[in-house]
Amino acid sequence: MLVAFSAAHAQDTAPATGEPQRVEVTGSRIATANLESISPVTVVNAKDIKLEGVRSVESLLNNLPQVFADQGGSVSNGSTGTATVNLRNFGADRTLVLVNGRRLPAGSPRNPAADLNQIPVGLVKRVEVLTGGAGAIYGSDAVAGVVNFIMDDNFQGVQIDSNYQFYNHQQNGGPAADAATRRNFQLPGDKSADAKVKDISLTMGGNFADGRGNAVVFLGYKKEDPLLQSERDFTACSLGGSTTGDTFNCGGSGTSFPGRFLVGTRSFTVADANGGVRPYIGANDAYNFGPLNYFRRPSERYTFSSFTHYDINDKTRVYGEASFHDDSTVAQIAPSGLFGLDASGANAITFENPLLSNAWRRTLGLNAPGDTADLVIFRRNVEGGGRRDDLNHTSYRGVVGVKGDVGNWKYDVFAQVGKVRYAETYFNDFSVARSARALDVVPGANGAPVCRSTLNGIDPNCVPYNIWSLGGVTREALTYLQTPGFQRGNTSQTVQGVNLSTDLGEYGLKLPTSTEGIGLALGWEHRTEKLSLDNDAAFESGDLAGQGGPTKNVSGQFSVRDYYAETRIPILQKQPFADQLNVTASYRKSDYSTGQKTSSYGAGIEWAPIKEAKFRFSYQRAARAANVVELYTPAGLGLYDMSSDPCAGEAPTATLAQCARTGVTAAQYGNIVDSPAQQYNQITGGNTNLAPEESDSYTLGLVLTPTRNTSVTIDAFDMKVKGIIGGLPATTSLESCLATGDPTFCSLITRDRLGTLWALETAQIVATNQNLGMSSTKGIDLGANWNAKLGDWGSLNLSLMGTYLKEFKQQDLPGGDTRECAGLHGPTCGVPLPKWRHKVRAVWGTPWNGVELGATWRYVRGVDLDTESEPADASLGARNYLDLVSSWQINRNFTLRAGMNNALDKDPPLSGVVAAVFGNGNTYPQVYDAMGRHIFLNLTAKF
Repeated sequence: MLVAFSAAHAQDTAPATGEPQRVEVTGSRIATANLESISPVTVVNAKDIKLEGVRSVESLLNNLPQVFADQGGSVSNGSTGTATVNLRNFGADRTLVLVNGRRLPAGSPRNPAADLNQIPVGLVKRVEVLTGGAGAIYGSDAVAGVVNFIMDDNFQGVQIDSNYQFYNHQQNGGPAADAATRRNFQLPGDKSADAKVKDISLTMGGNFADGRGNAVVFLGYKKEDPLLQSERDFTACSLGGSTTGDTFNCGGSGTSFPGRFLVGTRSFTVADANGGVRPYIGANDAYNFGPLNYFRRPSERYTFSSFTHYDINDKTRVYGEASFHDDSTVAQIAPSGLFGLDASGANAITFENPLLSNAWRRTLGLNAPGDTADLVIFRRNVEGGGRRDDLNHTSYRGVVGVKGDVGNWKYDVFAQVGKVRYAETYFNDFSVARSARALDVVPGANGAPVCRSTLNGIDPNCVPYNIWSLGGVTREALTYLQTPGFQRGNTSQTVQGVNLSTDLGEYGLKLPTSTEGIGLALGWEHRTEKLSLDNDAAFESGDLAGQGGPTKNVSGQFSVRDYYAETRIPILQKQPFADQLNVTASYRKSDYSTGQKTSSYGAGIEWAPIKEAKFRFSYQRAARAANVVELYTPAGLGLYDMSSDPCAGEAPTATLAQCARTGVTAAQYGNIVDSPAQQYNQITGGNTNLAPEESDSYTLGLVLTPTRNTSVTIDAFDMKVKGIIGGLPATTSLESCLATGDPTFCSLITRDRLGTLWALETAQIVATNQNLGMSSTKGIDLGANWNAKLGDWGSLNLSLMGTYLKEFKQQDLPGGDTRECAGLHGPTCGVPLPKWRHKVRAVWGTPWNGVELGATWRYVRGVDLDTESEPADASLGARNYLDLVSSWQINRNFTLRAGMNNALDKDPPLSGVVAAVFGNGNTYPQVYDAMGRHIFLNLTAKF
C-alpha cells in the first residue's frame, strides 16, 4: 500500500555478509542500515501499481495527495505531448525526476520538465517520492522534491504482461446537459466501452558468468484510443463563463460559424444562402468549440529498456543502462479560421467584390464603386474540421559506470547521455496572409469572382473565399487556405559524476555514545543541457491563424559543475530516552556557464526516545537556475485567460479614468467588445539575466510503530520558493494599472484600435520572464498502515494516506500583495488546490488460494473559484471515489487481475470558469475521474 512514511529502499541489492546491510535511501548518498529517511518519503511498489489498475505513470502519481495536475493525456489545447509531475503545486520544472537515482533529460524542447512517458511502467520496482527540497543531494530542479523510479534491474526469467482497459459510462444528465439541450446540441448516449487502452510488455532477464552478472531486457507497446468531449453529456457544450445565477448556459467562441463581422461596435452574421444579413447574438451564435476537442488524446508508444551489470570481482561492478521510447499522439481542438482578421486599410472590403450581396453592401455602407469598408472578421472553419497537432517524441538514454569498494570507501563513477527528438506537424490551420488575399475579390474577365492577387500576379494560386453566404465555401478554397505547420527540435543531456562514501567509524571517528561511526559522502558532477526548436516559416512568421501568434525558434545550452558533501552523525544510540539520535548536514556548490553560482544546503535531526516513536526534522535550502527555454526563448505573441476585461462591455466595471490608464479613449468606453472565449493577447519570452530561484523547506514529523504490524506518520511541511522565474501575469499588470496608474504596469499594456485586449495582434500585455515574487505552502501529511492475520479468514491490510493543505500563497512581485489559493481554483490560482485529499485502502488476502480483494476510497475536498462569479460557477463540489480490484494467482505462472476505478461512475464537478491548459471540458480531467467508470483487466504470465 502507498504509505507516506515508508522509507526508500536499497538502490543496490548486493547480499549482506553477517551484519545489517547498508543501503541508500532517496534523499541521501550515505548508505546506512536505517531504512527510514529524515525527510518524508512515499513509496509505491510494483504490487501497488498493479492494484491501482492504471498503466500510465502520470495517473499513478496524480493519485498521490502531494501531486497536483500537470501535462498529461487529458490535456489537448496547450498540450506538449508529454506527461509531467508537479509536487506541491510548485510546477513540474521544480520537481526532479530520477531513474535509479540519476536524472532524466528535458522531456521536450517545448517543455523542459522530464517526460514520464519515457518510464517503462511494467519494469518499475517501486517509486520513491520525496517532498521537500533536495537540491544539496541531487542538484538543481529538486526544489519541491524528487521522484525516483527504481527499476527491476536484477530480473530473472520471462514475464509477459497484457492489459486491456476501457471506460463505461452512463450519461447522468444534469445542469450542463440541460444547457446543451436548450441550445439543441446533440447529447451522446450511454457508453458500454470507449477510450480503450491496450498494452503488452515482455521482460526477460537472467544471470550469466556463474551468477556474477545479470542482464534484463524490457519491450513494451501501448495504444490508447481517443475520447472526444462530444461523448459525454456534461461536455456536449462549452460552458465558457456564460452562467446566469444557478443555471449553466452554453458559451463558446466569438470566432463562430457562419461568422461574426464586427463593423464599428456592431456585430453581424450571415443569415442564409442568399447572402442575407442579421445581427450577431452571442447567446445564440457563439461557436460551441468543445465537442471536437479531445477529452483524452490518442497515443501509440513503443518502449525498450535494458539493464546489465557484471561483477569483475567482489569489490568491483560495472553496469550499464539503455532505454528508448517513441511516443506519438494527436491533440485535436476546434477548427481554425479567421481569428479577428483585420479587414481594413489595404485589406478593406470593397464595393466591387462580386461575392457581396446587396444586403451586405448596405450593412457595410458600400454605396458606390470605389467605396471600402473596415471591419474585423471572426469565422470558424467548420468546413475543414478540427485542428490536429501531431506530436512525436523519441528518446534515447544510456548510462555506463563502475562502482565498488576501495578499502573502507564506496565509489560510483558514471557517465550518462540522454537525447529527445521532437517532431510536430500541425494540420488544418489557416494562413493569415492567404486569408486576406482570398477575401480581396474582384470580377474577372468574364465577371466571375477572382482574387485581386491572381490578376496582378502576386499569387496566381489564390482562390476566392466566399464567407458571405451559407454554403459558399468551396473545397478549392480550403485547399488554398489550409496550411500545415512544422516544428522539429531536440534536447540533449550529458552527465559525468563521481560519488564517494564511507563510514568514518572505521577510522575511529565515532562518538562514544554511539555504536555507529560518522557517515560521509562526497561527490562531483558535470552536466550539460542543450535544447533547440526549429520552426518553419508558417510558425515563425505567425502566419498560422490558430496559434495566437508567432512561434519563435529557440536554441541554447549551459553546463554546470557541482561539488557536494554530506555527513550523518550518530550522537546517541541505545541510551535512556534516546534509542536513536542522529543529525545530518549537506552542502552543494554549483557553478554555471551562464555566470550564475548557487549554494544548496540542508540539515536534519532524528530522535527516537524509544524504539516505537521517532521525531524527525529537516531543513533544506535549494536553488534552481533558469533552463534553456526560460533563458533563450525570443519574445512572441501568445494568449492568456481572464474572466473579462474590466473596461469592456456596455457597462464596464472599471471607471473611465481607470480605463484611460490602459489606453481606452472616451469614445471607446462602453463600446468595447469583450472576448467571448475569455482569451486575450500577451507577449511572452525569455530573459538571459534571470537569477536562480531559491527555496526553503522545513519538515517536522513523528513516526509511530507501536506494534510490528502498525505504523503511523504525521509530517508537517512549510515550503517557500523565492525569486520565481516566470512572466508577470498579464492580469496582475492590468489590475495594478487600473488601481494605481503606476507606469511600471501601465507601460506594459497596449490596446488595439478597437480598444480591445484581444481582437487584433496589436493588442497585448508584455509578460516576458523575470524574477518575480514567491510561492509558499504549508500543510500536514498523514499516513497509517495496519496489517493483521485473520486466521482461517486470511489477512487484512488497512492503510491511509492524506494531505491537509493549510495554505498556498502566491505573490507576483517582491513586497507585493499575497493571495491565498488553498481551497481555490481558477484563472489566477490555477488547478484545484483542495484543502484535504486522502486515499484509504483495504486489501483482504482471502483464505481462497491465491485470491486477493481490495477496495480504495479516494476523497477530494471541494474548492471555490478564485474570482467573483455566478453561483453555479462558484465552487467545484467534493468527490468521493470507490475503486475495486481483485487478483487471482491461478498457479505459479499465471496471475489474473480485474477491477474498476470510480466504480460508481461519478461525474466530475463542473464550472464555466476553469484555468487555462489543465482545465478541459468544463472540469479538470487531470484531477478528477472525468471519463466515467474505468474497467481494467491484466494477465501476467511468468516463467
